[in-house]
Amino acid sequence: MNNQAEMGKQARETPARVFFALWPDDAERAALAAWQPALHKLCGGRSMRAGTLHATLLFLGDVVQHRLEALQLAAQEAEGKPCDLAFDVAHYWGHNHIVFAAPHIVPPQLAQLVQVLEQRLKKHHFHFDKRPFKPHVTLLRHAQWSDAPLPEMQRVVWKIRDFALVQSAPDEEGANYRVLARFPLR
Repeated sequence: MNNQAEMGKQARETPARVFFALWPDDAERAALAAWQPALHKLCGGRSMRAGTLHATLLFLGDVVQHRLEALQLAAQEAEGKPCDLAFDVAHYWGHNHIVFAAPHIVPPQLAQLVQVLEQRLKKHHFHFDKRPFKPHVTLLRHAQWSDAPLPEMQRVVWKIRDFALVQSAPDEEGANYRVLARFPLR
């Protein structure tokens, strides 16, 4: 095999670290980022960059490049309905030292979307983290807090009209995310 063909094969076999997420617009992201200063003052840690705020639907991890097209086709088969997702509470997870925004109520349309997406991915032989779906947005990493409730925050509503396939590539500032594709909800 020649060098160019070998390089092409290696590129197709190189994995991409990917996940499906709710990817808000800039105004929705900024509204949630406004929670960070008060929470940082209480808990310390490192604030996530506003441009990276998202809610993961399903984490797949490493997927070889040549399977990304099949992954997008599987996601296109996952039909869902638009909904609003209201983030209205901040929590702390001590096991991984993060402060996150969460909703009190998960819209049934969103839970159903995750279930349908899981079914489509299984049908196409993709592996993913099998965890109960608990929508949240990580706001602070390396934070320290007790079991005490965090203060009430201003309610932030995201209008969920699509979901995204996102690639994660770490850089010197932490995670760097690139939206590979968007999938509209009807």
